[in-house]
Amino acid sequence: MKDKVCVITGGTDGIGKAAAYSLAVQGARLLVHGRDPDKGARAVAELKARSGNPTIEFLPADFNSLAEVRRLAAAVMERTPRVDVLVNNAGAIFVKRTLSKDGYEATFAVTHLAPFLLTRLLVDTLKSGGPSRIVTTASNAHRSAKIMFDDLQITRKYSPMGAYGISKLANILFTRALAKRLQGTAVTATCVHPGFVRTNFGANNENDVSPLIKRIYLFISRFARTPEKGAETLVYLAASPQVEGASGDYYFDCKPLAPSSAGQDDGAAERLWQVSEQLVGIA
Repeated sequence: MKDKVCVITGGTDGIGKAAAYSLAVQGARLLVHGRDPDKGARAVAELKARSGNPTIEFLPADFNSLAEVRRLAAAVMERTPRVDVLVNNAGAIFVKRTLSKDGYEATFAVTHLAPFLLTRLLVDTLKSGGPSRIVTTASNAHRSAKIMFDDLQITRKYSPMGAYGISKLANILFTRALAKRLQGTAVTATCVHPGFVRTNFGANNENDVSPLIKRIYLFISRFARTPEKGAETLVYLAASPQVEGASGDYYFDCKPLAPSSAGQDDGAAERLWQVSEQLVGIA
């Protein structure tokens, strides 16, 4: 990965930060995205010190806003004529139904629409650099989900895990539709289930979660994977020569894993692509 340009969203904590460190050690030039500028500055300083790699830069953007996603894409293109790896890792979950700044259900907006738009805006930059890879963090939380096209914003029967599962199913369907569109190019698209990882994910819900739920989460998190373990497959898909040319698949522990039947529905993938284009304003 020496001198390869890698963009990592959600790279200031958890799985994203662990992946950033691993790629930095391998010599990659990193553009690390995060929502909080202060946290981002601290994370980049730590990554530089630990890895000995000075070519790491922080780029802020709040994925709750499509305008900020557009600004992030513009900032990336200002800094580099090519991107070798795009890691779509940022995501969110909301205990209470929340709307993004664009008026969309926030879990779906942050976890699916934002990376969809960012990828679309950077795809020509990815194509310009030769063999490039797009890796998206999905989850087995998708297995009980179904895309409800008649209520995509979940105005009925909202639940946090239900919304999260739908957004992760959307990540998988997006990867399938994207890989189809990238056929014949030097760009591949894959997605990954990192496993149940002990991170600060969901910390934005601190004031909305009961003390009992917090205690239960603290207990079960003792058995969770470390961020480093959770990032292994993500880094494998971003960097390993063993998956050169592999595209469209869902991986767990560095091996392809069949998603749910809903995650293999190419008709739903195409429909989601068209709807997502409309929602983000791309023809």
